[in-house]
Amino acid sequence: MNKNVLNTDLTGKVAVVTGAGGVLCSYFAKVLARAGAKVALLDLNEAAAKSYAEEILDEGGVAKAYACNVLEKETCYAVADQVEKDLGKCDILINGAGGNNPRATTDKEYFELGDIDADTKSFFDLDASGVGFVFNLNFLGTLIPTQAFARQMVGREGCNILNISSMNAYTPLTKIPAYSGAKAAISNFTQWLAVHFSKVGIRVNAIAPGFFSTKQNAALLFNPDGTPTARTGKILAATPMGRFGESEELEGGLLFLINDKAAGFITGVVLPIDGGFSAYSGV
Repeated sequence: MNKNVLNTDLTGKVAVVTGAGGVLCSYFAKVLARAGAKVALLDLNEAAAKSYAEEILDEGGVAKAYACNVLEKETCYAVADQVEKDLGKCDILINGAGGNNPRATTDKEYFELGDIDADTKSFFDLDASGVGFVFNLNFLGTLIPTQAFARQMVGREGCNILNISSMNAYTPLTKIPAYSGAKAAISNFTQWLAVHFSKVGIRVNAIAPGFFSTKQNAALLFNPDGTPTARTGKILAATPMGRFGESEELEGGLLFLINDKAAGFITGVVLPIDGGFSAYSGV
């Protein structure tokens, strides 16, 4: 197994990662396993979670995949019970499940006269069920797994919950109002949980990734010929470091916040990992 960047030792710990069938959260699962944790990979797409669990096993780690819909309380509770039987009580919960939906996205950045009747999806055409789905997936998809797994944490020292916020939580991006609002709710909920669980041994923090280029979003960021899209140009112009982040650059923040020796007095913070995006005014 590879050493992690902070030498964080999670030997004997049980870590649960939701959304672990995705690019970034599967990487988080691998980071935790390399630090010695036994990792439960939860995802609605069980096949994807199993694939990543097998990669961890191939590296010599301990991992098991579970099919889980983070919006179904009974399912989450059942999975939590099964994880406890298979691996032990949860010590670390990474709430990574989330995402956006086209039904909650406008076609254009700015509303213009005539858009109501034009062949374009404006603010007035946003689908209420789509907006509700995005809010539920991100907010309830964090709250419900926390209910399921924090039951195993209360009263035990050294337990951690790490939520995944976003740059959208600081300043909303154009076109995606529901996702931006939902991530703002995650940042607020992180603070609420940190206070709520402060007397029972659970620290709660979050990371707020900036813009990372992955296979998942490559089509949105680059044209077929490899040139950057117009939106990519805006992103890079607003990122002082002038580039996208790499998945590996989330590792330090992740391991720092769940390291009880390094961050034992830190709870309720949202750590931007964004190349300076949140600090830049544009001038």
